[in-house]
Amino acid sequence: MAVPFRRTSKTAKRKRRTHYKLKTPTLILCPDTKKLTLPHRLTKNGSSFYKNKLISKIQNTN
Repeated sequence: MAVPFRRTSKTAKRKRRTHYKLKTPTLILCPDTKKLTLPHRLTKNGSSFYKNKLISKIQNTN
């Protein structure tokens, strides 16, 4: 079984871990509900907008 030749120093370990980070999600302002939503997703009322134009509207079947 392979064994590390040398111990990884604190600096080397921390330099490697600088790339482990969370990305902030891109949010857009929905023109219909005026709330922040994720792009390319349907809103709560089932409408989808692209460049502030209504693309699709899903009717609620309940």
